[in-house]
Amino acid sequence: MEFTTDKIDKIVSFKTIKDRDKISRLLEIDAIQYTNLGIDSSKRAKSRVKRNSRYIYRAIQELDFEMGTKFLLYQDK
Repeated sequence: MEFTTDKIDKIVSFKTIKDRDKISRLLEIDAIQYTNLGIDSSKRAKSRVKRNSRYIYRAIQELDFEMGTKFLLYQDK
């Protein structure tokens, strides 16, 4: 399943959903992406997932600065 930045932006922009629930949904999307990667995945697919993951962590950073920052720092390690 392909996730686009539009879907991530849409989740972040919801006014009626608590930030905690938004973060949960974003992390669920991130987990689904990594789960769908396999040993036969191309470098391009792996790179796209990592790029999407970074976009998700930046979106989380808008909702909870400390948590998003930690995700971004640990992704680089």
